[in-house]
Amino acid sequence: MNNEGLDNQNLKQKTAQGLFWSFLSSGGMQLLNLIIGIFLARLLSPGEYGIVGMLAIFTLLANNLQESGFGVALVNIKDIEHSDYNAVFWFNVGMSLLLYAILFCCAPLIAAFFHQPCLVSLSRFVFLGFIIASLCISPNAMLVRGLKMKEKAITSLSALIVSGTVAVIMAINGFSYWSLATQQILYNVVICFGRFYYTRWCPTLKVDFTPVRQMFSFSYKVLITAVLTTINNNVLTVIFGRLFPAQAVGNFTQANKWNTMANQMVTNTMAQVAQPVFTQVTDDKERQRRVFGKMLRFTAFLAFPALFGLALVAPQVILLAIGDKWVDSIPLLQILCISGAFIPLYTVYQNLFLSQGKSDTYMWLSIGQIAIMLTAVLACHAMGIRTMVIAFACINILWLLAWQVFAYRLIGYRFFSMLRDLLPFMLIALAVMALTYLVTLHISNMLMLLVSRVLIAAALYFMAMKLLRARILEDCIEFIRSKKSKS
Repeated sequence: MNNEGLDNQNLKQKTAQGLFWSFLSSGGMQLLNLIIGIFLARLLSPGEYGIVGMLAIFTLLANNLQESGFGVALVNIKDIEHSDYNAVFWFNVGMSLLLYAILFCCAPLIAAFFHQPCLVSLSRFVFLGFIIASLCISPNAMLVRGLKMKEKAITSLSALIVSGTVAVIMAINGFSYWSLATQQILYNVVICFGRFYYTRWCPTLKVDFTPVRQMFSFSYKVLITAVLTTINNNVLTVIFGRLFPAQAVGNFTQANKWNTMANQMVTNTMAQVAQPVFTQVTDDKERQRRVFGKMLRFTAFLAFPALFGLALVAPQVILLAIGDKWVDSIPLLQILCISGAFIPLYTVYQNLFLSQGKSDTYMWLSIGQIAIMLTAVLACHAMGIRTMVIAFACINILWLLAWQVFAYRLIGYRFFSMLRDLLPFMLIALAVMALTYLVTLHISNMLMLLVSRVLIAAALYFMAMKLLRARILEDCIEFIRSKKSKS
């Protein structure tokens, strides 16, 4: 076999291995999130969820700012050295301390904006999380570069188990929204310990910020994009927190949490693998197109049935899992799930541009998306929460076309290629959910209805993929069989 053939085979094996562990990690994370979330939602009220939900955008923006895009830049460097990791580590620590001081002083203003005095002390505690998170950005880049998804999976699952258990115990003992805040902090602490444990890397006091200056032209665009993406994903919480009572914010937060759990299972699987894989094929456009198309197909294969399926069973899931006090979150969840099916596809496009060093294109596409989305949402504010969420969902679906235009310019990936790769999975998933809905209409018992819909939809989708001889399904089965034979 020639060198190119060996490279293709090695890349395929590394990609499959990375996707396998990423999927196990994401699946395990979402399952644990589901279990922990059910306990917490039963113990806490929509209003208590809404209090913490109001702070979500500030925490995420602070995380974006203290990382400053250098985590992505580290993954892109071909010949990396300790000095690169060390410079980014100390820069992020310094940035996070500065930002915490600023947000600490801004806590009364945040509380006044949302008309919630309790947010002064709560926000000052929650914002500690991004100082802790800044410590492990360099070790995380090491794990991503090496496609060490098994180690990342173990670390993430351990962090969720520890933080979730503590949060449930605190909620049982009446700590209210402080249990949710503590969960966030403790999760970051365990993640940090795990990443340093697996990398065995230590920062040194001899610091040269030259690598930071060299990465800046790339990373600042990633930073701006990350900030805008965070605003896009969380702006509804801010708007609702200002315009509506905490209970309404809590219902949206709960709906968004379930939607995020589902789409993040796929998004995280692809995000941890896509950029390092694309980076390895940057010199061959034909190979890039093949890899990109296969990444899109695999993402669609998982995302459409998962999110459309959650929309189908949303009433049963919410009422059975967390009770009828959350009934107002059901229609919001169903709307979010439709657009949520497209969110993992964005990840594939975004990582393609980042692997090519096109952070400027990434930035401007995100600016355009948030500008249009804000305009649409604010135009609908007088029509209520549901209409605002519909507007948000429509923009998130349609804006994928803008990413496709630039993907064609970058690697020659055509619009009809995108339709060929995505439409079959989307249409089959829609048909499966519609048929499942009709078949189960006569079932009145809620638990039986939930179980029946999940099993029937899964069976129909699997059979459809088998009948159509979907290559993605065959690759998955082949990989699982190889793992079993090795064990």
